[in-house]
Amino acid sequence: MNELTNCPTCQALFVKNQFRDVCESCYKKEEAIYNDVYHYIRKRENRTATIVQVVKATSVDESLLMRFIRSGKLRITSNPNLGYACEHCGSLIREGRFCADCRDDLQADLVRHERDEVLYKEIEERERQMTYYRKTH
Repeated sequence: MNELTNCPTCQALFVKNQFRDVCESCYKKEEAIYNDVYHYIRKRENRTATIVQVVKATSVDESLLMRFIRSGKLRITSNPNLGYACEHCGSLIREGRFCADCRDDLQADLVRHERDEVLYKEIEERERQMTYYRKTH
C-alpha cells in the first residue's frame, strides 16, 4: 500500500511503497553505493574482506551495508568473512536473524512456555471441577 511519508535519509516527501522505503534521489545514491560495494567484493583479492574492511575501502555506511546483506541484495556466499550480527547475542551470522545457539535457546523457551500453558490450563480445569455450590435458604 502506498503511503506519503518523509524519506528517512534526507527527509524529502515521497510516496513509500512495498519496493522502496527511501525517495528516488536517495534510492539512486544507494544503488551507486551498492554497485561500488558489489564490484569491490567481486574482486578475487577482496573476497576474504570483513565488514570493517569493506566499509573502509568503499566509504559506505555500515548500517547500509548490513541492510544490503540482510535484504539479500548483496549475496555473501562467496565471501566467508561477511555477515551480520545476531539480534540477540551479536555474534556473526550469515543468514536469518539469530545464530544457532540463540535459535536453540528460543526454541527451548517456546517449548517450556507451551508446557507451562498446558499445565496452567490443567490446573484451572481441576479447580473448576472441584468447585461446588451450596444452596442457602
